[in-house]
Amino acid sequence: RIEALQESERQMNEFLAMLAHELRNPLASIVNALGLMRSKSAQEQTEFRDVIERQTKLLAHIVDDLLDVSRITRGKIALKKEILDVNGVVARTLESCRPLIDARKHAVELRLPDEELPVDADSTRLSQVVLNLISNAVKYTPEEGRITIALSREDGEAVLRVRDTGIGIPAALLPKVFDLFVQGDRSLDRTEGGLGIGLTLVKRLVEMHRGSVSAASGGLGEGSEFVVRLPLALERGVARSLVKEKLPRAPATRRRLLVVDDNRDFADTLGALFETMGHDVRVAYNGTDAVSATAEYRPDAVFLDIGLPGRSGYDVARMLRSSPELADITLVAFTGYGQVEDRRRVREAGFDYHVVKPADAAELAKIVDALPAKA
Repeated sequence: RIEALQESERQMNEFLAMLAHELRNPLASIVNALGLMRSKSAQEQTEFRDVIERQTKLLAHIVDDLLDVSRITRGKIALKKEILDVNGVVARTLESCRPLIDARKHAVELRLPDEELPVDADSTRLSQVVLNLISNAVKYTPEEGRITIALSREDGEAVLRVRDTGIGIPAALLPKVFDLFVQGDRSLDRTEGGLGIGLTLVKRLVEMHRGSVSAASGGLGEGSEFVVRLPLALERGVARSLVKEKLPRAPATRRRLLVVDDNRDFADTLGALFETMGHDVRVAYNGTDAVSATAEYRPDAVFLDIGLPGRSGYDVARMLRSSPELADITLVAFTGYGQVEDRRRVREAGFDYHVVKPADAAELAKIVDALPAKA
């Protein structure tokens, strides 16, 4: 019993040290890039902006993984299921990994069946499973390696296999590869990064979909194979149509948007982003100014931070909803919190959308594009 507690404490301490390391790396890159941007011309700044974008995405990914593990452990994740074709999820996720694959000069073989493989699943969470498996294969395979991604129907299940020619998994680690905080000595240095929680997420998300996942490896230097099995929807008698891919929307109508956040850098850059999309934008930095700006400007939508000092985003939303003249304005909550309780409070305050920071441009464009037509 004492030995088990000591081992648990050792793993936790190792994880916290690893977390500090993983966060420091992208933060250091961002600081360096910002320093270089101050001394370079506008044309030369492009590559440093790219560095900042890549590293902030990495930070967001680390935070998302940490939050997801916490939510799943506490049973706080609710799946938004729909009938979808696994082929599309795998193909789209692979394309999102192309930059990383190309950078490491890997050869990737994708094998998809001619038939549709419908499953009752949460598209976002299923993509997360596939992304983690492909990312692991890419990161832990030396340059110019080979990765095979194969999807098939087997005994009423959709079966996904991700196989690589990478560094493999030691026999002693294989039974524990899905355990929380277990990573093993994947390489002699820490250049590949990783918190050792990605495979834990994979296992728990797959099990939430009533599926299973397994790992196999011949040992160090022998590559690895991960196999995910999900029950096919039609085999369970689910009589719903497959969700089809939506065609891209036409360019958005020019809208009047108000951005409210006490973080001036965030508010100003978000406003600038909306302006590049062709919209009219105003910015406010506190709740009091948000109310007066809404009354004067009459925006089509207000993008409102929840954690405003003094008058919170919840307070502002309730005030706007209580005004007959302003009640029909679309309200979008911007927050760093995305748990079930947070979403409930957002709904009760009268918001139409709940967006967890950081949101990408495509997600914001969809919200603006979906605003009600003007009378």
